[in-house]
Amino acid sequence: MTKGRSLAIILAAVVFVIAGTSTNGSASDQIPRMTKEELKAQLGNPDVVIIDVRVGGSWNGSEYKIKGAVREDPEDVSPWIEKYPKDKTLVFYCS
Repeated sequence: MTKGRSLAIILAAVVFVIAGTSTNGSASDQIPRMTKEELKAQLGNPDVVIIDVRVGGSWNGSEYKIKGAVREDPEDVSPWIEKYPKDKTLVFYCS
């Protein structure tokens, strides 16, 4: 499989963008979404932090990872949520 195809497969994962805003109302109304093309354009941007929040077999069994993404446990947020600056765009992805 080519590198470009691998990246396309990875970026096809569900992508959520949270820019450090508070949530009021339903979560689906408050969470902006990003296409794989938009995310690809942001790779390497120092103001964007990509956080892989896949769980269990989705993480362990995957041979594809987004380069530069940080792996965090979505089931235990308290140890890591404060280490990300609120002025950065946080992109969470899962599959």
